[in-house]
Amino acid sequence: MGKRKQLQHNQLMSGNQLCCRRHEEMEVTEEGRRQVEEQVEQLLAGQGSEVSCCDVGLDQSKPATLRKNVTYIVCGVIFNDKCEVLMVQEAKQDCYKLWYLPAGRVEVGESLEEALRREVKEEAGFDCEPITLLLIQEQGPQWIRFIFLARVTGGNIKSLSAADQESLQAFWWDRQSVLPLRGRDILRLIDCGLKYHQDPWHPVTLPVDLSCRHVLQRLVLVFTNSDEQIWILLIKAPGLHLPTAAAVKTHAVTWAANMVVQEAMPSAYYDHDVNTLGVFSLQHNGRQHGKTDGVCLNTLVALVPDRVQRNEDGEKVEYTPTGQPPPVENPRYVWLEVRKPTLREKLLEKTKNTSILPLHSLY
Repeated sequence: MGKRKQLQHNQLMSGNQLCCRRHEEMEVTEEGRRQVEEQVEQLLAGQGSEVSCCDVGLDQSKPATLRKNVTYIVCGVIFNDKCEVLMVQEAKQDCYKLWYLPAGRVEVGESLEEALRREVKEEAGFDCEPITLLLIQEQGPQWIRFIFLARVTGGNIKSLSAADQESLQAFWWDRQSVLPLRGRDILRLIDCGLKYHQDPWHPVTLPVDLSCRHVLQRLVLVFTNSDEQIWILLIKAPGLHLPTAAAVKTHAVTWAANMVVQEAMPSAYYDHDVNTLGVFSLQHNGRQHGKTDGVCLNTLVALVPDRVQRNEDGEKVEYTPTGQPPPVENPRYVWLEVRKPTLREKLLEKTKNTSILPLHSLY
């Protein structure tokens, strides 16, 4: 396809997209728009929203059940007044006498915060209070680690005389002296905690007590253009709502966002990057084993055009922005342009600065 034909093709596509978008906008009632904007603002504020349905991937997912098909790890990053970090010496045979952050598995019936308090008390001797989640790491829905920044609220540091199967002792590490570590992965977590401790760069984010049966990703999936317009991808029924997709064990949790885009606009999928930028809020309950062991990650996802595109012959073609999101091909979906100025500004700021809780895949 020559440059002139490509340009004509792009102009035709842009016109068709604009026409389709106007038709889609007509399908959205003002009440539907208001409800969606309220839900997005709620998530932006770090709150949760009941999970009433799962739109994509449920047939490939099983209910989350601790000790069976999911493992949640909590990890605490705790500093004293000297910015020394709390470390514990391992008692387990495979890492005996090596040092690590207080960490361990969430037990049946526990919330994430309860698990953190228990682990810090057992391994380090201190009572603690979570300040915020610092980072979420995942290797698919079967293994997720929740790293908290926390503060000491009581208790006494564990000494060798109190050594047990949980740990040998605890110690405030200045990060300069030599300390044999169980794993160097914690150095990044400590740096992340120190950075937040000195200059918080995302809002305080703590788990919201709302139950969920599966490991889910709820998407605030946005498309932006150079004129700072922003659209959100929605599902029409039952009632206009943000897409929710189940994580599948063969992929990263964030692959759920790719599944939604593949279903909504398959022709555009390979010409766009699907970037999960971070987590607005996290929902977990965990009180009923096998029924509320799931988590719902309320995420900001950006659909970004690939700057290198190819025609049907596989030849590279010049990317020409249309200023419009790719048309949906599945009648379940609709793009909604955000018109509320304050909401639009908040979402644009988040997409540019990604000042939200990071979610990292270790796949």
